[in-house]
Amino acid sequence: MPLHRIWYSPGAFSEQDKAALAENITKLYTSFGLPAFYVVVLYLPVEEKNYFVGGKKESKFVRISVQHIARHFPSNKTADRFLDKYENVLAPFIKERGLDWEVSVEQIDRNLWRENGLEPPLPGTIAEKEWVRLDKAVPYDEKDNVIG
Repeated sequence: MPLHRIWYSPGAFSEQDKAALAENITKLYTSFGLPAFYVVVLYLPVEEKNYFVGGKKESKFVRISVQHIARHFPSNKTADRFLDKYENVLAPFIKERGLDWEVSVEQIDRNLWRENGLEPPLPGTIAEKEWVRLDKAVPYDEKDNVIG
């Protein structure tokens, strides 16, 4: 599951912006074969009086922290390619509006993750493809937890 936490000053994003950015982030992940329901985007507004960067109040800075659990990058090159694609998704909402931003990605141990109490199927398996098709976590037979 990729969890995206986006901290921003109120007014940086409209409701339409938030919906469109969340949709575009989700499309990025589904293009890699992940179920859409894995993608969670949280918008966390921070009042300007509580937002400091470099010890100074800031109103034009967006901080994005992403947790990856479902997939990990096998190499730095793969991570760089992903971040380039991710930055392209962000650009119309952040860069092109003159905001400053920072993005970090954490890779979390997949063994410590459950969806509705279920161990998520392995990447590319028959069971995961069923989760993609249904767009929800459903019980599966372990025989379907194989590449198919």
